[in-house]
Amino acid sequence: MGATLLPQAAPERPQVPDDPTKVLGNVVSARSERSPFEQPARHVPQQPQHSSASWTPLEDLHGIITPSDLHFERHHAGIPAIDPERYQLLIHGLVERPMVFSLADLQRLPAVSRLNMIECSGNGGTAYHPDEPPPDRKPGQIDGLTSTSEWTGVPLSLLFREVGVLPEATWFVAEGQDAAVMARSIPIEKAWEDAMIAYGQNGEALRPAQGYPARLVLPGWEGNTQIKWLRRIELTDQPAMTREETSHYTDPLPDGTARQFSFVMDAKSIITSPAYPDVLSEPGWWEIRGLAWSGRGMIERVEVSTDAGATWHLAELQGPVLPKCHTRFRHLWQWDGNPATLMSRATDETGYTQPTREVLRTVRGPGTSYHYNNIRAWHVGANGRVFFGVERRA
Repeated sequence: MGATLLPQAAPERPQVPDDPTKVLGNVVSARSERSPFEQPARHVPQQPQHSSASWTPLEDLHGIITPSDLHFERHHAGIPAIDPERYQLLIHGLVERPMVFSLADLQRLPAVSRLNMIECSGNGGTAYHPDEPPPDRKPGQIDGLTSTSEWTGVPLSLLFREVGVLPEATWFVAEGQDAAVMARSIPIEKAWEDAMIAYGQNGEALRPAQGYPARLVLPGWEGNTQIKWLRRIELTDQPAMTREETSHYTDPLPDGTARQFSFVMDAKSIITSPAYPDVLSEPGWWEIRGLAWSGRGMIERVEVSTDAGATWHLAELQGPVLPKCHTRFRHLWQWDGNPATLMSRATDETGYTQPTREVLRTVRGPGTSYHYNNIRAWHVGANGRVFFGVERRA
């Protein structure tokens, strides 16, 4: 994603009483608001289009759950308006009993809730493509196309048992009802493993930008497969080779071939502090903090380097550490006042370790469009200013 993002202007400081114990506070309301001192916002393009995105401000968040209104967005034809009372989900194809489910039907079935991250397959292109990456990028402007939510809904396996999936069905095609009619082919094993039809997010109904009234959730897999505004699932014996899996979402390789159906998001991490535009005020002890995640399962460990990868130190993982979910890490660092380059690398429970940019480019080539999980770096200058990239001089 190479969009030019709008700068976030610093809000005016709110006016509050000098002594709040001398003034009655505000009364209760139907919906509470954030403190006027806390106004996080997504990074949005200067000229948003119907096919566009917004980035979660990773640097402004705490814990692992992303507030629903800050969850990243990626749309191919805008956000459709759908009446929940008219919503229908058709499941057909290689099944014994084709069925149509209303939203009420889905909500009457036994529900499950899971914490899972979703990541756009194009997340982090800024950290992969340019030889001279822009130095003035915040963590959310680099890797903000990922968010973690508590998703509530119906296991897809339950619905498949309801319709009676035939033995010859090996794939299913999920289709949305946005103007792009987004559709992807999914191996049926994912349905039996952990796929979900979600209608809830973080304790409330899905936000329209996240697929209201119902969407497909495929924990650990690239975001484009997790069809929003889901209207149809067709059981098949082969992939459908839809527009989105032929002209898009394949990975060109150096030998002229392409990697297709590269569903799983690999282990990845990013330091969120110190990061641009932070300024270290003086030498001394500073805590390096960040996020790590993997579509393969739990994060096993995160290592931090303060010397451009020459040496690595084990970071502390902050609980909870959950599979296919964001995980916080931290490492205490004594800055001596000299220039430094900060890096992090994650290893998941399968033993996979986040690669360097050079290694990833050797395997994938310079022209790949997706799955940018190479190590990120921040340069700290002698004046304490922090910029994105290794070679920058602050």
